[in-house]
Amino acid sequence: MTDISFDPKHFVSHLTTRPGVYRMYGKGKLLYVGKAKNLKNRVASYFRNRGLTTKTMALVSRIDDIEITVTKSETEALLLEQTLIKQHRPPYNILLRDDKSYPYILLSNHQHPALLFRRGSKIEGGKLFGPFPSASEVRESLNTMQKVFKVRQCEDSYYANRSRPCLQYQIKRCSAPCVDLIDDDAYQADVRHAHMFLEGKNQELREEISQTMKEAAQAMEFERAAELRDQITQLQHIQEQQYVYGQSGEADILAALIRPGAHCVHVMLVRNGKVVGSKSYYPKMPLEVGEAELLTNYIAQSYIGGAQELPKSLILSHDLQDDQLLEDAIFASLKKKVEITANVRGQRARWLDLAKLNAEQGLQSRLMDKRHHFSRVAALQKLLGLAEPPEHMECFDISHSSGEATVASCVVFGPEGPDKKRYRSFNIEGIEPGDDYAAMKQALTRRYKRVQSGELPSPDILLVDGGKGQLSQAQDVLNELGVVNIFLLGVAKGDTRKPGLETLYLGSKEDEVVLPPDSAALHLIQHIRDEAHRFAIKTHRKKRDKKRQTSSLEGVPGIGPTRRKNLLVAFGGYQELLAASQEEIAKVKGISAAMAQEIYAFLHKS
Repeated sequence: MTDISFDPKHFVSHLTTRPGVYRMYGKGKLLYVGKAKNLKNRVASYFRNRGLTTKTMALVSRIDDIEITVTKSETEALLLEQTLIKQHRPPYNILLRDDKSYPYILLSNHQHPALLFRRGSKIEGGKLFGPFPSASEVRESLNTMQKVFKVRQCEDSYYANRSRPCLQYQIKRCSAPCVDLIDDDAYQADVRHAHMFLEGKNQELREEISQTMKEAAQAMEFERAAELRDQITQLQHIQEQQYVYGQSGEADILAALIRPGAHCVHVMLVRNGKVVGSKSYYPKMPLEVGEAELLTNYIAQSYIGGAQELPKSLILSHDLQDDQLLEDAIFASLKKKVEITANVRGQRARWLDLAKLNAEQGLQSRLMDKRHHFSRVAALQKLLGLAEPPEHMECFDISHSSGEATVASCVVFGPEGPDKKRYRSFNIEGIEPGDDYAAMKQALTRRYKRVQSGELPSPDILLVDGGKGQLSQAQDVLNELGVVNIFLLGVAKGDTRKPGLETLYLGSKEDEVVLPPDSAALHLIQHIRDEAHRFAIKTHRKKRDKKRQTSSLEGVPGIGPTRRKNLLVAFGGYQELLAASQEEIAKVKGISAAMAQEIYAFLHKS
């Protein structure tokens, strides 16, 4: 509860409506930093009576002081906000990445240049290539170039004190310019080739080395020709591994994705029309945000102030409300213009699709990680008070289109997560269209009759997607069948139907619990529920589409595709055929009088 000495209503009433930054404190510690176009409206929104998320309410309950700094513009507010976040790292702000800048490859301007690992784009004494999304990708590139070009990768201090070749020369990773085992012209040629490779001029490089190889062979320098032949082979192999989209383009592609229990920002770097690498970030989310706000925070923290190289454009998976504000802030900070857009076509749309796919795959892998799953299972065990971690969990969900093609899904989670081989679906028949309670009862009865008979193992937890009504159906089925020792868990969406605000029914419809949105147990429940929902929709659509592609005449004996087509063409459709007389049907090409009688009887058999 907010400290009595701090009166938020009184504080807000005296606030300015100008732009600025607000800092929220609790017990003397900085909790949160935010920027606002209108300070009074923004700060007042934290203290309204309704509509706050659980995490925001937790933040507000700790606030005992607020400080503000008025700025001349919203752009200045954004710049100050990011400076304060990076300096103080408040616990309720989204902290997406550390302060390390992206790694680069430096080609030094030494007499015998070296290829070196460096961070940051403000390094003198040579030419930088990059950026690369991770240090491992830089080292992999350096390792490749060592094999192909044999340009040294030692620091100048090590190079200056050599009296004999080092191990890199022995394993054919360096030509040892430090002890003059290669003449300057030959070494400079290798450096130039490495330079061409880093600039992406692979085709020109291969042609040049190929011509040099031919000249060496004609001069009967067969050992040199063989080395050049091996270089060409290695370059060809490297080129085959690279995914090239076009001949031009420089952009950072940012895709954000939020799922229950995990959040991802995937960054893909494109230079000279080539994807040079990518990396996923999985931030902890102290407050509920959407994908657009997640991207806004990433851009503000990563690009304002020059923490990393600024490309010509940022291509985003979601439209931002503050895109112009971010462009202005980046220009104010770096004096460079950048285009921020989410609406792209052609080549840039293909880059964005790839980034989205990587974000989805990365998030899925993170959710499926065994260690991650085990920690969530342990949290659920503690919540439910179980003696052992649950090893077998089942969840049911219902799907239909206004009562059409009703199906029920059953998904199974084991010790390692989803066990898709044990997923099952049930076609629901003989109920009133749209009666989800009857559908759930039918599916549960069919499933747990087999559990009762010993044909199927009994789950530790039965999770039902729905409120008290669906939970009652599950309780009734288990009681009727005499199936015991299954923990019932109901999941009902909250009033706002937003993830993180679900109501749980633990064991009975009277025992209600609302978990905080960052609960690991809730994340597991959401994951199981969402998987049941996904599988139900997939199965329903498959059944519905199959039904809609099936002709109502397929059950008539002796009527094949050609006659069905003739009938429908002659009358213009099924309803018109249904209204036709037996004599009119007999006039259709290929339909005899006896066949017309069978068709008429089939159409009107009900």
